Order: sequence, then C-alpha cells, then structure tokens
Amino acid sequence: MHAITIPEPGGPEALVWDEVPDPVPGEGEVLIDVAASAVNRADLLQRQGFYDPPPGASPYPGLECSGRIAEIGPGVSGWSVGDEVCALLSGGGYAEKVVAPAGQLLPVPSGLDLDQAAALPEVTCTVWSNVFMIAHLRPGETLLVHGGSSGIGTMAIQLAKAVGAKVAVTAGTREKLDQCAALGADLLINYREQDFVEEVRKATDGRGADVILDNMGAKYLDRNVRVLAVNGRLAIIGMQGGIKGELNIGALLAKRAAISATSLRARPLEEKITIVAAVREHVWPLIAGGHVRPVVDREIPMNDAATAHRVLEESGHIGKVLLVVP
Repeated sequence: MHAITIPEPGGPEALVWDEVPDPVPGEGEVLIDVAASAVNRADLLQRQGFYDPPPGASPYPGLECSGRIAEIGPGVSGWSVGDEVCALLSGGGYAEKVVAPAGQLLPVPSGLDLDQAAALPEVTCTVWSNVFMIAHLRPGETLLVHGGSSGIGTMAIQLAKAVGAKVAVTAGTREKLDQCAALGADLLINYREQDFVEEVRKATDGRGADVILDNMGAKYLDRNVRVLAVNGRLAIIGMQGGIKGELNIGALLAKRAAISATSLRARPLEEKITIVAAVREHVWPLIAGGHVRPVVDREIPMNDAATAHRVLEESGHIGKVLLVVP
C-alpha cells in the first residue's frame, strides 16, 4: 500500500507518499480500506517532530479515517467485511489501509457520504468527551468556544445548540464569524477587535461563561478564568497560544471553578472505547436526524498532503480539511 511517511521532521515538504507494508489486524482489530482521512493540528506537530505516536501506534500521521472494512481480526464481533465505517485512530490514517480497534469504529451515519464521514471521529469524540462528559454542559448554560470556525469549533457549536445551550464564539474574520452564526452561535466575537471577557460578560448580564472550550492554552489562561461564571468549567484541549501561563488560584477559588486539560490520542484504549460508545449513543442520532453535520472546507488528494498542511497552517479554512485516497 501507499502511505504518507515522514522520513525527517520538517515543513509540509517533509510529507512523502511512499510504498510501505500493509498493516495486519490483530486481536480485536479490523483492517480498513481507507477512503479519506482528515487533517488535525496534531498531525502538523507530528510532522515537525514534536508529537510522536503512542507506543505501538502506526508511525504515519492521521487520527481518523473513513472507509470499508477489508478484514476482520480475531475476537471481533458486530462488524463484517464490506461495512462502511469511520474510525478514531492513534495514527495511520494518511494511508490506503489502516488497522483500527473494533471499539473505535463508528458506522457511517445515514445521509453522509463515505468521504464526509472522515471529518467526524476526532471532532465528535473531542467535543463530547470534554464539553459533555467532563464539563457537563447543561441546557440554558453558556458555552464559550475559542476558534469557533475550526473543525472542533463548528462541531461544538452544533452539539451545544442541540442540547439547548447558548454559544459564544471567537474567530478572527467576519467570514468565519458568519459561518459560526449560520451553525447557531449566539454571540460572535472577533478576537482581533474585541475583548472576549468584556463581550461575554455583557451578553450574560455579568454572569460569564459556564463552560469554555479552549484551544489556545497559556495565552488565554488568565482571561479564561476571569470570564468563567461561578461554578464554571474550563476545558483546555490545545496549546496554540503557548504551554506556560500564570494562574490566579484566588480567582479560581472565588468562583469555585474547575480546569481540565486533556488529549485524546494518548488515552488508554478502554477510555477511547467508552468515548466512542457515548458518541454513537448521543451524537449519531443528531447527525442522522440532520441536526448536526460535519463542516468540510475542502477535499485534497492524500498524496498531496503537503498542500493540506499548508492550508491548516495558514488558518484560512473553515471546518475540516479532508485527504481523499487517490
């Protein structure tokens, strides 16, 4: 088969479409003929040499895919060869074939084509696990989403609205904010021109945000704590704004607030299986019913993954960028 390899860390040109051995499914795994994968910022970090795959994972980038089951490994039940699926991966999605644990498979939702389904596993599992399983967003509460036009952001807006929450978003252009509004966002904040602390407080009569989904890390830490409501929950899922920040513990105590920080890729298999099962139970009916949909900016041939990485680095996209097997 062919896969995107990284012979040496570097820029997008470090991604090489090369012939590699076919993977073989082990106990509890299936082999998937990949139709499409999606680009995540973790892939950019791996390409640069900053984010190695977990032990035992595929060395190739790609944290999700869609495709058809080609082979069933020992101990797998409930799936058959030929089933159309999407999968949460620890790596290997940038390839013509990939092995995935059966517990991390999801059926392609009705109403979506096979390629589109590649945009779902990482964002649905990230949003559901952080916003709902950890931060417990409830109807009527306010969710602040940083990077509202990203793949994560566009999914968070839709899921929060589906459960009856109010949504505030930050983004850097009018076009991106308009897209967030089209998905249901209630409060649109241009972070280049507006102070999100001031805008959220104004829109909530001084209460603040009950839950914040943050991809920035250190740069926003102090302001995130300031804009949290009493009993608020801050979920940090990224470090685009740095890794070290100063935390005002007094402000956190005064608000009886909580901060969580998670990554999905390194979680134990059992935790991923639990998250995937929750997504299938709670999110898949919303997709099938047309209430939630993946937002796909563009599809790029997988052997031109370098172009896809440049698109993400320039941050001009809205939603997900897909890599389609040529």
